[in-house]
Amino acid sequence: MALSADPGMFRMFLFLLLLWFLPHTEGSQRAEPMFTAVTNSVLPPDYDSNPTQLNYGVAVTDVDHDGDFEIVVAGYNGPNLVLKYDRAQKRLVNIAVDERSSPYYALRDRQGNAIGVTACDIDGDGREEIYFLNTNNAFSGVATYTDKLFKFRNGRWEDVLSDEVNVARGVASLFAGRSVACVDRTGSGRYSIYIANYAYGNVGPDALIEMDPEASDLSRGILALRDVAAEAGVSKYTGGRGVSVGPILSSSASDIFCDNENGPNFLFHNRGDGTFVDAAASAGECSRCPVLLSTPTPTGDSGLPAPSSMTPQASGTVGQVILCTDIASPKFSMPSPVRTVITADFDNDQELEIFFNNFAHRSSSANRLFRVIRREHGDPLIEELNPGDALEPEGRGTGGVVTDFDGDGMLDLILSHGESMAQPLSVFRGNQGFSNNWLRVVPRTRFGAFARGAKVVLYTKKSGAHLRIIDGGSGYLCEMEPVAHFGLGKDEASSVEVTWPDGKMVSRSVASGEMNSVLEIPYPQDGDGHQDLAPLECGQGFSQQENGHCMDTNECIQFPFVCPRDKPVCVNTYGSYRCRTNKRCSRGYEPNEDGTACVGRTILSSDCDTLAE
Repeated sequence: MALSADPGMFRMFLFLLLLWFLPHTEGSQRAEPMFTAVTNSVLPPDYDSNPTQLNYGVAVTDVDHDGDFEIVVAGYNGPNLVLKYDRAQKRLVNIAVDERSSPYYALRDRQGNAIGVTACDIDGDGREEIYFLNTNNAFSGVATYTDKLFKFRNGRWEDVLSDEVNVARGVASLFAGRSVACVDRTGSGRYSIYIANYAYGNVGPDALIEMDPEASDLSRGILALRDVAAEAGVSKYTGGRGVSVGPILSSSASDIFCDNENGPNFLFHNRGDGTFVDAAASAGECSRCPVLLSTPTPTGDSGLPAPSSMTPQASGTVGQVILCTDIASPKFSMPSPVRTVITADFDNDQELEIFFNNFAHRSSSANRLFRVIRREHGDPLIEELNPGDALEPEGRGTGGVVTDFDGDGMLDLILSHGESMAQPLSVFRGNQGFSNNWLRVVPRTRFGAFARGAKVVLYTKKSGAHLRIIDGGSGYLCEMEPVAHFGLGKDEASSVEVTWPDGKMVSRSVASGEMNSVLEIPYPQDGDGHQDLAPLECGQGFSQQENGHCMDTNECIQFPFVCPRDKPVCVNTYGSYRCRTNKRCSRGYEPNEDGTACVGRTILSSDCDTLAE
């Protein structure tokens, strides 16, 4: 029947057509599922590789030193797991098998009741050590089983905390804790382990363990450790939960943010000499921002996952600007029992997704997924997405990571579960974005290990700059892969810039043939800060300076009349600018986009640096 023959049907057709072209609103959810569960094919539940047990923290590192990443899982009432992707079988296999002859046997440590895990190069040998935070069933205060710090030595992984030299020093933690993180506090390329303990009164302060070079003899396998928390200014008593590490207030040095329970959070600002001052109270508005470094601003984005929280989320840092305005949508702000927050570009479309891994404790609580859509000259839009199989409404989520374990350029999602119910691990793959471009950047330390704490900025031909931080902590219990993963959609990279915790910087162009690949960026030798002599393509909003690096263009100065009359005030942002009204607001506030209200003002990181002194 022709539509014109029935006016009612014709009107219905126009209505449906209108709905099709209407934009998605904040309250709606994209129908296309983002994830498909591949657990049964990639990591089927079994006794050896995916036992049904209580699992907690998850970290990503190269355990067998073959150039590929393994996934390390903290087992609470069972063994720790080390999952390696077997390309022949196309599945993950636990290489920490229950055989004493295995070089990975000690990593199992079934008695430890592990909850947190992190990996980094402690002694500068170019290979990451692995630290397990063990609780031994203690919720707070004193535990009865020490943590373990494993080093590959004598052809196998061995616990150096149980070495005679370290037992005599009493450096092994006997306190119940939650999270651990790696901090290159002096920029030397040798990392310290920050331990967020859960104190009971004045028992169980936070610790900071590192190598004592004067008492160590690496040629003889002697790695002496010391706790420098008091010396560094981070020995505090609190209910420690999550830890994130990176240049939060500093331009390059590693700062430490601690998400605490039953007390104020800590924001330890690195003074530049390896000591810290807690800037959380004095920084005021700045102290709120590092809690949620995962959310991108309109002109860039950061790959730092946020500590677990049940409070509304806020915006994060990009370049030298910290935005303290809460841009959370009502859906995004809705509380849920979140244990892990993961920020990543799962479909390689240039926009970051934020995944909330929930803990279904008293009732069902499905995981949630949001996309943060950047807008030129405005705050980003937050759109709720359909997680697909990763909803897991009955999942007892405790931890999770993302990594590309099969090398196809698409990030895979691995979730752990536990606490109130034993559940196996879950593995998910994305359903979208297979034809999009991508680039993965791996900075290295001067010793050749992964440069956790490094900052990576990728300049593109069409969309400006994108930022990632190689976080040494990644929030609650976990540690993400030491890779800056950039989804690019149909765009292409033009140049990349890496800044190490000691302030050293390298810029280099990215050739078209390097797209959809992994770039290894070595630590610069003296005078090697600009690796090629060809001019860099910095992209829109940036220009190449005399030192060879790309810098933000201040459009407000270069183009004084860039803003329209109804919004005459120009505010420079990283890679772009914003125009706002001249509405008068109280101190600490500025007009919102349409000039109808006053909101928390934008604070430069230089302001935060001043407040932190």
